[in-house]
Amino acid sequence: MAALGKIRSKGPLLVAIIALGLFAFIAGDGFKSCESFSAQKRNQLASILGEKINAQDYQKYVEEFKEATSTEYAMQQSPAPSDEQIREMAWQNYVNNKMIEAEAKALGLTVTDEEIQNVINDGTHQFLMSVAIPQFHNEKTGRFDANALKQFLANYNSARKNNPQMAEQLEQAHRYWLFKENQLRQTLLMQKYQAMLQAGVLSNPVEAKFAFDAEKIESNVELAYIDYKSINDNEAKVSDADLKAKYDELKERFYIPQEIREIKYIDVKKVASAADRAKLQKQMNQYAEELKTAANVEQVVRKSQSRIQYAGVPAAKTIFPTDIANKLDSIAVGSTVGPVENKADNTLNIIRLMGKTSQADSIQYRMIAVGGNTPAEAKKTADSIYTALQGGADFEALAKKYNQTGEKQWVTGNQIYNAALQSKENMPIINAWNDGALNAYQNIALTQGNMIIQVTDRKSFSTRYDVAVIKKTIDFSDETSNEIYNKFNSFVAANRTLADMEKNAQKSGYQVLEMPNVTTSSGNVAGIQGTRDALKWIFEAEEGDISPVYSCGSNTDELLVVVLTKVHPKGYLTLDHPQVKEYVKAEAMNDKKAEIIKAKLNGVNSIAAAKQKGCKVTTVEQITFAAPAMIPALQASEPALSGAVFATPKGKFSSHPVKGNAGVYVFQVTDKKQLPGKFDAKQYAEQVAMQNMRTMFQSIQQDLQRKADVVDNRYLFM
Repeated sequence: MAALGKIRSKGPLLVAIIALGLFAFIAGDGFKSCESFSAQKRNQLASILGEKINAQDYQKYVEEFKEATSTEYAMQQSPAPSDEQIREMAWQNYVNNKMIEAEAKALGLTVTDEEIQNVINDGTHQFLMSVAIPQFHNEKTGRFDANALKQFLANYNSARKNNPQMAEQLEQAHRYWLFKENQLRQTLLMQKYQAMLQAGVLSNPVEAKFAFDAEKIESNVELAYIDYKSINDNEAKVSDADLKAKYDELKERFYIPQEIREIKYIDVKKVASAADRAKLQKQMNQYAEELKTAANVEQVVRKSQSRIQYAGVPAAKTIFPTDIANKLDSIAVGSTVGPVENKADNTLNIIRLMGKTSQADSIQYRMIAVGGNTPAEAKKTADSIYTALQGGADFEALAKKYNQTGEKQWVTGNQIYNAALQSKENMPIINAWNDGALNAYQNIALTQGNMIIQVTDRKSFSTRYDVAVIKKTIDFSDETSNEIYNKFNSFVAANRTLADMEKNAQKSGYQVLEMPNVTTSSGNVAGIQGTRDALKWIFEAEEGDISPVYSCGSNTDELLVVVLTKVHPKGYLTLDHPQVKEYVKAEAMNDKKAEIIKAKLNGVNSIAAAKQKGCKVTTVEQITFAAPAMIPALQASEPALSGAVFATPKGKFSSHPVKGNAGVYVFQVTDKKQLPGKFDAKQYAEQVAMQNMRTMFQSIQQDLQRKADVVDNRYLFM
């Protein structure tokens, strides 16, 4: 009882303790919730149709897109786009997919797995023509083959269970197919959406006949014109009211789906001093002497830290930078040239040509990879396979016994060169590709096992060069870098307004530049690499703010300072935007000049009379309504003139001057004829419907983009 009484006497204190405990518990959960929300917000790369896009999820998509795109360009032996271009392609593709998915969902459109499989089995869909991996093609036709794909997938799944080494070799091709399969799903969904829209677009016999006449009625004219450039701008007075009226007329052209900011900036490039250049020249002279007599040129190239590694295999000219490639045919085998400066890429270069040879650019081969618990075990198995092949065993049958296809595949000269750069352990295989006898079997011992290779074909022979190159950037030293930085930092510190910067920049050796259209999707500032922090600053700053000095560039070889001059919110750019105002003023000026010219041509009823009014005269032939008339004398495309000519009978003079893009025109129709061709009402009705569909779809895409309300924060994650 005494204890209970004691507890009662401490009641208020206990309540307070319990309350504090509850508060701590609730507050702890609250803080965790806030932290979780904050983390989610930090990872929010974008928003599309209200859906928050996670940075990690999107980055995974970009990596898949980049790998697939790079694979396709490599297979086509075409120069791949830059990483920045690929990232932008991936973004546009991602946004379009999200927009169409949302529309399709609202309309009840889907693409089933069965539909995907049916398209793959049929193998004729246009999309499948873009599949680049040779393993998925028919060896004879070179076209996509569903059976080849199924065989590859079966081999991959088998290798995952039984041959991890082979599965690893097939992994990239497998990832590529998974990405293409998803792209196929998106393509089919888009086609369903377009087909649904197309079903609502109709034509009629009148439109069909007009479309036929627009193509088949062709006119020749004698054309008299006065171009806008011949009228002095001082004669065409444009008022503020004229600009406002023209802006209202053209306003839809100035819609922007995301915020735009205007900046002015100074970009300083760090360059080597005379002392830096002299030091590098001395080093390169030493390397040139070593390279002339070196038995191991790879060692010299590696020691020099050249921008171009020595592969040790002959390569096509196209592998090397243009300045190196252009010199190869003028260098004697065994000779060394350089150091030679190349201003285009700011380098000094030394070239030693070891040899020239003619080699195939495309080599067909097949192989069986042989592993084992020990190298001796692998060699024993490989020897057994080699002996069986020499005795006439079927290559593909043996390959399947070891969970491989043994199918023929192609390797290019560029791929061989890259393999040599990756590892010298690849050299036995490379030598087999380049030098092995056709159709002979080669048993090659490697560190991880053996490889049985048979080269079955070689084609596209060309001259290849075994060449060692030392290419070194003419770089600035740390001392030079510090000197440039300190000078620029002092300038920025002494000029804290834009007006002061513009006034004093030239005296200090700098130039103030401007960029009127900076967006969060720009990726960088003014095309300068490494400017993510500067771009982030631009979208956090207030008008008139001056940024810190940023070190940037591909090799921190540039300095940047930015002034934020104007903010344009998402929506319609206003008339005070420099590019909008310039465009509107030019259009309004042309309107005024057109009025002046029309007044001058008032009452003109012949080409001769037009000449007396100052018109120039030319002939234009083959004008149809279906295409804008091209005026060679002005290098101008004139749709309005096509319409006027189409409506004017043969032999008639135009009754009204025509206002065009480049000038004002009057004309005499000298000939009008019907081109050969039979009118097919159904064909032209379908053609008109398709044209209407394209126009409508472009309009719908613009509306979808506005509706998507895309918030692009990629710049925070680049």
